[in-house]
Amino acid sequence: MLQEVVLVNERDEQVGIMEKMEAHRKALLHRAFSVFIFNAKGEMLLQRRALNKYHSAGLWTNACCSHPMPGEDTEKAALRRLNEELGFSTSINKIFDFVYKSGFDNGLTEHEFDHVFVGNYDGSIKPDKSEVSDYCFMSLPEIENSLQLKPANFTAWFHIALPKVKSWKEKAA
Repeated sequence: MLQEVVLVNERDEQVGIMEKMEAHRKALLHRAFSVFIFNAKGEMLLQRRALNKYHSAGLWTNACCSHPMPGEDTEKAALRRLNEELGFSTSINKIFDFVYKSGFDNGLTEHEFDHVFVGNYDGSIKPDKSEVSDYCFMSLPEIENSLQLKPANFTAWFHIALPKVKSWKEKAA
């Protein structure tokens, strides 16, 4: 099944639709989302991407990332993918967005207008093994330490989004 992404400009206004892999080959800006989940202890849920992913395979990142389908509300897409990848649902809130561009060794480029959502969850997690190879909860200091010691173990967008999420969390406290 061909997956399509929504091409956007720097203001997140739709300018077209394109097959996902073609958009990544051409490094075209497209709409995406990232979901950050915290438990009651304030620890962040991390997932390790499955080894068969088309980029960033086996790297650690936030709970869930993907692209809304054409015509799909971004928050609803984030909730859908959270359930598909990790097997649970919870309420989420958008806290900010950012644009980033990152090339990969396989010739693909992520160039995304990324909508960032946060939520809280303490229940059971049932990951889809085709999407997620492992998961854990870690404190922000533990994550920051891991990022400093082994930055290559984490996705490109996680390096950009984490300080912004941390800043938001400190302001919200």
